[in-house]
Amino acid sequence: MTGGTVRPESRDQEQSQDSSPGREHDRPAEHEVARRLLDSAARLSYDPVTEVDWDTPLDKDFHGASPEWSTLYGTAYWSELTEPQRRELTRQEAASVASTGIWFEMILQQMVLRDIYGKDPTQPRFQWALTEIADECRHSVMFARGAAKLGAPAYRPRRAVVELGRVFKTLAFGESAYASILVAEEVLDVMQRDWMRDERVAPFVRTINNIHVVEESRHMKFARDETRNHLRNAGTVRRHINALVVRNTLQTHTLATGCVRAQGNPARTPRGTAHRRGGLAGQPVAGTG
Repeated sequence: MTGGTVRPESRDQEQSQDSSPGREHDRPAEHEVARRLLDSAARLSYDPVTEVDWDTPLDKDFHGASPEWSTLYGTAYWSELTEPQRRELTRQEAASVASTGIWFEMILQQMVLRDIYGKDPTQPRFQWALTEIADECRHSVMFARGAAKLGAPAYRPRRAVVELGRVFKTLAFGESAYASILVAEEVLDVMQRDWMRDERVAPFVRTINNIHVVEESRHMKFARDETRNHLRNAGTVRRHINALVVRNTLQTHTLATGCVRAQGNPARTPRGTAHRRGGLAGQPVAGTG
């Protein structure tokens, strides 16, 4: 076969001549985490198409998220809402969080794919990265279908946040990329662990959260391991630069979540406040009807 493909024997010869400590073949122990993750995924993975109850109509007696996680919980606005309105609000907020998850998972997929581009596909780290990307594709579809079943519109971050994400996914690499993935996933993990155990939350939402928590635990393990590997020989300046990048990532992620949640929250806009002051009782939350 002609072209730019490297023959296996040529590749092996190149690797035997290169003793650089940064090469994958010189640190086989680094692949152990990926091997364990691949084994774990083979034993326990989910197909949201069959695992989630998509057919049963939405029961509006359930919340979409634990009420304590609502942005209005504990405020005067929350006290003014009726129970049906509180449930509707948490359903809209859960859908907006799912939309943020889709936005970030698309960034994650591109960063991971760029990181493994051109690397040895026979290595466990390469194969795990593709497995993680496949998981994220299923998760994004699951979140999208979940938001639709909650009766939510297509919440999206504001244009400025979308463009910041576009820049970040293009420029971030190495430890800055994997540490940012870890930070964003950890935040969502804490939230979803509460929701999946809360019997006040709609059963299909709890199933979605359970699937995501189980599979994302492997993704966080890989991101943590990759961050350590990349930082093994990093100096002080490089560490400080990456800390700044990750901090800005967290701020952008928080801003994106706030933007999309505000779209479904009537108390976030003057119009919503006016609706409430004018007697919101018996009316749907803004953006739902």
